[in-house]
Amino acid sequence: MKSPKNYKQLLGIGMCFCLTFHGVAYGQMNFQPTIQENSGRWAASSNVLYQETRLAGPEELNSNGSPSGQDWPGNGSSTFGPSGANNTNPTTGPSGADNTNPSFGPPGSDSANPSLNPPASDNGVSSDGPGASDGGSMAGPGQTGVQPPFGQPDSLQPAGDGQNGAAALAEPEIQAEGAVLIDGATGKVLYGKNADQQFFPASITKIMTALLVLERCNLGDVVTFSSSATTNLESGAVSLNITAGDQLTVEQCLYGLLLKSANEIGNGLAEHVSGSVEAFAQLMNARARELGCTNTNFVNPHGLNNADHKTTPHDMALIMRAALGKADFCRIDTTCTYEFPAIQKEGTRTLTMGHKMMQPSDSRYYEGIIGGKTGYTSLAGNTLVTAVERNGVRLIVVVMKANQTHYTDTKALLDYGFANYGVLMGR
Repeated sequence: MKSPKNYKQLLGIGMCFCLTFHGVAYGQMNFQPTIQENSGRWAASSNVLYQETRLAGPEELNSNGSPSGQDWPGNGSSTFGPSGANNTNPTTGPSGADNTNPSFGPPGSDSANPSLNPPASDNGVSSDGPGASDGGSMAGPGQTGVQPPFGQPDSLQPAGDGQNGAAALAEPEIQAEGAVLIDGATGKVLYGKNADQQFFPASITKIMTALLVLERCNLGDVVTFSSSATTNLESGAVSLNITAGDQLTVEQCLYGLLLKSANEIGNGLAEHVSGSVEAFAQLMNARARELGCTNTNFVNPHGLNNADHKTTPHDMALIMRAALGKADFCRIDTTCTYEFPAIQKEGTRTLTMGHKMMQPSDSRYYEGIIGGKTGYTSLAGNTLVTAVERNGVRLIVVVMKANQTHYTDTKALLDYGFANYGVLMGR
């Protein structure tokens, strides 16, 4: 071996000694280093060594520092040791070591002697190979910046719909004794408070009356009111002052039933469909069972006080869902004002929708309402049914046994449903 003629040859000797020592550690005792005579050729050789290191990628080391899981050459053909080691001895550390002596650092290190570093790369591939990790930057092909260690997620995953996200939702505080929120498309319950407990429904009963009338009558059919229909009402019941012998079309009756909530119209429609209030009540109960109602018993078509006339928030939501399937119901039920025709005792009058959330001029207006009905008796308290559709999502809210909180409770449930629809449907 010739005496070294310059500094770079001395470096070459040192590097060869390093590689020879490393070869011995892995049973490569016959490794014979070759010193380059020309300093220019050594610089080129150093760049080749860098390229081999880049392409080879990292090797996994076992507890003894030996490579595992790779076809490790034992004939001395490799020009570099396992990468990714964190050796403290700079003279024996393999390529990629975090050495304290920068003059013997691996290609790509921030060495004090820049002549030993490979040319800067702009292809985003680390000199340690894709996937190598020393806790720092590991940009792989087509990636930039600091990447997480191998085996860990790229980022924290948000809670999935219907799992952790659903459990974390804060439900609205509802003051009414009973309430339910359902998805109008599927009938899925999204919120319930005593949803299957029986309450007095009051005039939300008229939703079922309207549904049956639309299923069994034509809008142009003429209803002739009887004395029993117009006089069989409790004191103070809402009325349009219709008397025996008055005649109205089914459509006119439905406006009076849903906008004004006139009770004698409920009786007149019941008699028109079934011949009597009692027979119509039986029809109402049979239809309720067909819709999946399990705790409902109707005894009249209007909802005036009766100890046996009860339903639940959930059952009423199912009834409303069926009624919304009738285009004429939605059209009539969302009309804000209607010119009601003259009858024997009254001239033409303007009827105004009683559901305040349907009135654009009211502070309680809620955009997107497609149907609803109010109710009140001394036993029932305030009851309210509301259906809203926005961006293809249809929600139905029923509030029962409220004390002047029926609108605020309904708004809270609608807001809650629209804001969290995906999560609630995933539960």
